Amino acid sequence: MTAPIDLRSDTVTRPTPGMRRAMAEAEVGDDVYGEDPAVRALEERVADLFGHEAALFVPSGTMGNQIGMRLVCEPGQEVLCDADAHVVTYEMGAAAAVFGISTRTVVSDGGLLDADALLAQVRPRDDWHLTATAAVAVENTHNRGGGRVQPVEQLQRLWDASREAGFAVHLDGARIWNAAAASGLDLATYGRLADTASVCFSKGLGTPVGSVLVASAERIAAGRLWRKRLGGGMRQVGVLAAACRYALDHHLPRLAEDHEHARLLAKRLGVDPASVQTNMVVLDDVPAPVVAEAAKARGVLVSQVSPRRIRLVTHLDVDRAGVDRAADVLADLLDRC
Repeated sequence: MTAPIDLRSDTVTRPTPGMRRAMAEAEVGDDVYGEDPAVRALEERVADLFGHEAALFVPSGTMGNQIGMRLVCEPGQEVLCDADAHVVTYEMGAAAAVFGISTRTVVSDGGLLDADALLAQVRPRDDWHLTATAAVAVENTHNRGGGRVQPVEQLQRLWDASREAGFAVHLDGARIWNAAAASGLDLATYGRLADTASVCFSKGLGTPVGSVLVASAERIAAGRLWRKRLGGGMRQVGVLAAACRYALDHHLPRLAEDHEHARLLAKRLGVDPASVQTNMVVLDDVPAPVVAEAAKARGVLVSQVSPRRIRLVTHLDVDRAGVDRAADVLADLLDRC
């Protein structure tokens, strides 16, 4: 039986043989005691890549985001972000439920960062009538925006204003690797425009689990306590850190291939390839449940974002032949709609 082409998400990737070998051979220790050499090496490497003092390995992107926001926002203060941001859409209200942090959102143009629109909504800390805006969260690339890369000039505008106004910037960089591959900017460029940043290894980089939070050494020390409080203290977790290190060496350089596959898929399906910036293709105004079920029956899995929208995500487990096969199936189904 032919294996299905799974375009639901880049989270469905499985560790490659090389990654499995790296995991099996990892030197490990008790990370709660700070004694896992593979974890320490990963944290140091990622902190250096993003130009920060320190880093913390955590089980998930959600934990990284939530700890990152807590480090720059006290209970009773607010985080301001885009209305479709992952931190307020897919993280189960954790900021409020766990940390007592309020969130407020601004509707954007498909997730595109408009620094001035956010800055217009920032509330000062010195007015006791208002909930103070302690931080602004930015998602790059933007998931619900179809893998959109945030313009660096807008990130710079937000960062400069934050230094003057006294609020922090948190980066949800779950797919920041894709943003860097698409823009040609190095990771440190993005890192220097955020006080805290969570970067994920289990999406485009293809590891089974794991994210890293980067920040100042002082904040990461506090973050380590929050990780323990949340049940995120891990023991011989170097087997997972080794997968992340392998991904940086072998999977980070190939992300442009996923982007090219996405553009090829878009072209075949009548979507302007120029609108595809990274590894996501969005099909709008289609009967999503009908198309998804029919595609599944023919061996292609897609994600239903809404009743009229489908998302396709390319990744390292879908090669060019898989893209062509998926395009054949979906083009036929769309022609029938």
